[in-house]
Amino acid sequence: MQKLTERQEFLLGLIVREYVESVQPVGSKTLVDHYRLNFSSATTRNDMQTLTEEGYLRQPHTSAGRVPTEEGYRYFVQRLLGETELPPAEKRTISHQFFQARGDVDQWMRLAAAILARHSSAASLVTAPAADRSVFRQLQLISIKGQQALLVLVLQGGRVQQQFITLEEPLSQEDLSKAAEQINARFDGVDAETIEAALATAAPLARVVLGMVAELMHREDFVATAEMVHDGLANVLKTPEFADPDLVSRTLHILEEQSLLGEFLSRALGSEVGGVQVVIGGEGDWEELRDCSMVIARYGTPGLATGTLGVIGPMRMAYGRTISAVRYVSSLMSDLVSETLSG
Repeated sequence: MQKLTERQEFLLGLIVREYVESVQPVGSKTLVDHYRLNFSSATTRNDMQTLTEEGYLRQPHTSAGRVPTEEGYRYFVQRLLGETELPPAEKRTISHQFFQARGDVDQWMRLAAAILARHSSAASLVTAPAADRSVFRQLQLISIKGQQALLVLVLQGGRVQQQFITLEEPLSQEDLSKAAEQINARFDGVDAETIEAALATAAPLARVVLGMVAELMHREDFVATAEMVHDGLANVLKTPEFADPDLVSRTLHILEEQSLLGEFLSRALGSEVGGVQVVIGGEGDWEELRDCSMVIARYGTPGLATGTLGVIGPMRMAYGRTISAVRYVSSLMSDLVSETLSG
């Protein structure tokens, strides 16, 4: 990213803010008159031409002013925006709303989605808090009849899965209970990948049981990531950019294909909690997001439960306000996870 002069950075910041507010290409005369700049229109035009040549601005029409490009927005967010905060009064209102919803995870999610959509004027998404990966706690093996047994799997956090399994030979309840005790002693606190790594050297009965345990744990991880709440889609559909049916179709595809969205959020955010990630134009990796921006964060308590939240909208986004809202709501959601799920 080419470093700009102080004056060029100042002008780029003005153009981004003016365009986000007005949705109209910004000309040099508008900047000089509106902001009472202490340099001439000619100087402003020259700098705007340089910004255009460097790829930070573009000119939609020959006689029109300039609008920010993907690189222009990215430069603005990374180098010009700085730290932003919601007004104290808005923070108090949001905090009070979450205080009233404490203890109800579904209500947290709906409230967070509504707040983010309102404060960003974009579409919001919130995933439920879930263990980063399912963690084995214990299992029971219950003899049913002949070679049939019931596997009762307990995961970290108290989640329970049950599955009938077919054994290679009939076994007594005493044998099944002994096998369960040995598995519990060895695998308490591990994830599915660790269990799968042990399959090759496991005894025949343990191999059958552990194979099913790993499958159930993977299935639980998928279900956990599928719990998601959306709000504010009408906000983005009203923007000029979304008059393009193709853009509407791609955005709906992103929100509806939860496996795709889950993969994107996982790669964009990683496993760390704290901080806000801004993804502009898909960063060259995500074709579906090439005309959009996302402001996302992971919330929760690592090792206990985490979720994701954020907004998606056109690149012409009020980044300062949106980032502030995502950061603040994320911090409140993290506090709720810590207070409620660790209690």
